[in-house]
This record gives sequence, structure tokens and C-alpha cells, in this order.
Amino acid sequence: MDKAFIAKRTQEKLIATEAAIDLALIETTQLLADLLQARSDLGAPVAFADDVQVKLTETVAALSSARTAMGLVHSGLEEAALRLGIRHRLGGPYRKKDFELFLSGDERHVA
Repeated sequence: MDKAFIAKRTQEKLIATEAAIDLALIETTQLLADLLQARSDLGAPVAFADDVQVKLTETVAALSSARTAMGLVHSGLEEAALRLGIRHRLGGPYRKKDFELFLSGDERHVA
């Protein structure tokens, strides 16, 4: 199998994974905002569902760390590709817009 084909397949999965983490981060922060708004709308005390808020905040932090780690993976794989003699065309061989986040009706997913 051609090195460039393998590298392209790997980078496509990497970009899709990065986009999925971004989407999860967006969804989690929106859920946290909705939880805080719901508590306010219900007139519930500040301590109401506090344990849930803490868990969601921890989830946001974990997803943020995962996104940072995936950025490091991306850089590492670019260096590995260069060591294998795989050169990218100007602008890169992959279009990030192919993996953009978008909303479609009630579904949120990665293209």
C-alpha cells in the first residue's frame, strides 16, 4: 500500500476525531449553560444539582485536555510523515472544511 494513501487515511481520521471532540465540547458547554439557566428558571437554590454542574465542568476540562492532546498528535504525525518522505502540497492535501461541524435539523454531527 502506498505511503501517501496510508498517511491520507490516517490524517482524515485524525481530523474527524478532532472535529468530534470539538462537537462534544460544544454540546457539553451548551448543556452546562442550559442546566444553569434551568436552575434559574425554576427558582431552585444555587446548591440544586450542584454535583451535576461539577461533573459537567470536569467533563469540559477533560474534553479541552483531549483537544490539546489531539493537537499534539496532529503535530507529531506531521513530523512522522516528513520523516517518511511524505510531503504535503501547499495548503495541505486535506481540506479541513470536509470535516466541519454543522447542524442539520435536530441532529448535530461532523461532516
